[in-house]
Amino acid sequence: MRTTRTRATLVAATAVLLSAALAGPAAAAAPARGDGGGHGATREAVRAAVKDGVPGVTATARQGGRTWTATAGVGDLRTGAPRSADDRYRVGSITKTFVATVLLQLEAEGRLSLDDTVDTWLPGLVRGNGHDGRRITVRQLLNHTSGVYNYTDDDTFVTTYMAAENFFEHRYDTKDPRELVTLAMTHEPAFAPGTSWSYSNTNYVLAGLVIEKVTGHAYGDEIRDRVLEPLGLRATSVPGTRVSVPGPSSRAYSKLALTTTGPTYDVTRISPTLAHAAGEMISDSSDLNRFYSALLKGRLLPAEQLKEMKTTVKVEGIPNAGYGLGLIERELSCGTKVWGHGGGIHGSVSEAVTTADGRHTLSLNFNGDWSGDSEAIVEAEFCGRRP
Repeated sequence: MRTTRTRATLVAATAVLLSAALAGPAAAAAPARGDGGGHGATREAVRAAVKDGVPGVTATARQGGRTWTATAGVGDLRTGAPRSADDRYRVGSITKTFVATVLLQLEAEGRLSLDDTVDTWLPGLVRGNGHDGRRITVRQLLNHTSGVYNYTDDDTFVTTYMAAENFFEHRYDTKDPRELVTLAMTHEPAFAPGTSWSYSNTNYVLAGLVIEKVTGHAYGDEIRDRVLEPLGLRATSVPGTRVSVPGPSSRAYSKLALTTTGPTYDVTRISPTLAHAAGEMISDSSDLNRFYSALLKGRLLPAEQLKEMKTTVKVEGIPNAGYGLGLIERELSCGTKVWGHGGGIHGSVSEAVTTADGRHTLSLNFNGDWSGDSEAIVEAEFCGRRP
């Protein structure tokens, strides 16, 4: 599911213009690490993904207590350094699963109800041009049935933060999340609450604000205390205003345009405040595997809340997929069902999925936001389908 691969989910980017686009041959795939048995199709898919200007890819799978990794391409176009299995990267909308997990924990504790209206916790914030927070529930934020306008679709936001001609001036802008919601309120809603489905980053900015109102703490602090520290996810963070990615990491690249051609820009350093709870987190593949495995095994949520999280609504226009509460269910070509989320932000496209029992997981990242076939890698890992 590629809800984050459009301009509407590219959040911000900063960087240095590269003197040459990706014209040279891609670096050879690095040797796979760990148990290579049964991963031949995945290895081929990883190698095949580095083409048509894709800088590089890193993928890590875990199954039966054993971990397998593979990388291909480059992590730095200037030096030619390869991608690493240990790379940390911006995970974009994968952040949404972490946010939904915290809200469901709060529900389990009796501190809120998913059927509370947004206005209960954020009075008067969702108003304007047909929006009404008194008619929208927290559940509708989490499964994208609220109809709230997606602020990253706003033309001014797009031209200011996603286009090369303006990006360099604004790449370090710091935005308060309420500013992002206010921007969304200048547009009409996509539909009346509960009548359809449409992916909106505004939903999760609001969800983050609800967490802060309920707990009195920054939503990132709640994620750290409730999820990251208990699971030992040491490569995962909520950066806030920090513009850098901690090492080890590769560079991140973007076209800063709705095209797969033209100049390539290094956009590693960005202001994550333009994403907030919709997509600002940083992680690595091993941590993401550990998180989704623990989530589906019931280590983070009671059975009732996990059931709610896995109750899906139909995703318009995408067959064999459903959206739960910050969690996507997909049926692959071989009939296997996987749960997880994808994420896109300038210079980074990621995917993390696991089987329903949490025993077989895969996480991957492309360090270029204009190309790369994550679907082929997922199909290869879980279905043995070769590219």
